[in-house]
Amino acid sequence: MKELSRIALGVEPSATMAIDTMFKQMKADGIDVIGFGAGEPDFPTPDHIKEAGIQAIHNNDTKYTAAVGTIELRKAIAGRLKEDCGLEYAVNQIAVSNGAKPCVCTSLMVLVNPGDEVIIPAPCWVSYVELVRMAGGVPVLIHAKEEAGFKITPEQLEAAITPKTKCMIFNNPSNPTGMMYDREALEAIAKVIVEKDIYVISDEIYYSLVYDNKEFVSLASLGEEIKKRTLLVNGVSKSYAMTGWRIGYVASADPTISKAIANYISHSTGSPCAISQKAAALALRAPQDTVEAMHDAFEERRNYMVERMNQIEGVSCIKPEGAFYVMMNIEKLIGKELFGTVITDDNVFGQLFLKYGKVAVVPGFSFEAPNFVRWSYAASMENIKEGMDRLEKFLKGEAV
Repeated sequence: MKELSRIALGVEPSATMAIDTMFKQMKADGIDVIGFGAGEPDFPTPDHIKEAGIQAIHNNDTKYTAAVGTIELRKAIAGRLKEDCGLEYAVNQIAVSNGAKPCVCTSLMVLVNPGDEVIIPAPCWVSYVELVRMAGGVPVLIHAKEEAGFKITPEQLEAAITPKTKCMIFNNPSNPTGMMYDREALEAIAKVIVEKDIYVISDEIYYSLVYDNKEFVSLASLGEEIKKRTLLVNGVSKSYAMTGWRIGYVASADPTISKAIANYISHSTGSPCAISQKAAALALRAPQDTVEAMHDAFEERRNYMVERMNQIEGVSCIKPEGAFYVMMNIEKLIGKELFGTVITDDNVFGQLFLKYGKVAVVPGFSFEAPNFVRWSYAASMENIKEGMDRLEKFLKGEAV
């Protein structure tokens, strides 16, 4: 038989999904395990949004829509971007797809030629590197240290740019670190992007989950020069607890790019679910009370998890500024023995913690962050408290 696609065969599985699958299997087997792996709000989709989806079915809004999404939804997106971020986008500059991940994928397919380099600040979301490879590009990682707040500097960015650099993927606030670039830091990053004339895919899916009364600034809002080079990716999954509804979008002020995106979507994913689009349009237009309520709950959970984690001997973390993740530093545990096994890296730690502590977290290697593990606090306070209790017992060599 003929050889399969080398690109497809080179794609690695998602570590976050692998951990979540293991966790769910253990739950199905009746094991008392707590999961802090998947990046998904534990809240249900708000009732008024669910009702909009139900009503769409009753109204027979169940046919194909325009490949890039309904006018209604794209108007709602434009309105939300203007109100929340001060950004002006025309309806034809916005394309909707089946979640934010396909929007990142489409953006890369539109921008990248085989061999083009794509800069990715690390720690980074597990899919970025593989999506770049799937587009035929070459991922170039810039590593940000914990002592730098997991944020790259403009000097690091400039040093990574070569004649082959086509674009950068920029996630703010970040998955997995939860850290956020403020206006001053963004302006410095934007200056390099404009001067070096590269594109940037700005993934801002966590923009509504920013804490301590900090200001979120959208990269594209910093002027026309950076805006025309920015492909802004967002969606409804995190802010509205609509992960399974699968609605994301990408906005581009460049007409050539927005047309290419529309053409690509028309021949790949096609129109998103019509029912989900109705629900998403209502979510974006309606009062944002439920978003604020979830935000406040996440902030309370973050505060507890960070304080408690930093009280446990052998581990530590810095306080994230957004999203719903904490990166736990396990460097002090490397080389130590627990349950007859030497902890050589974060992957071994994760396996041991799942087996003996009955807690699922995501090893940092999958985020290009060795010797860290990611906890999601998109979990109930009860589970977070129990998870911290289990961590403390596990590190003392006590199995759950």
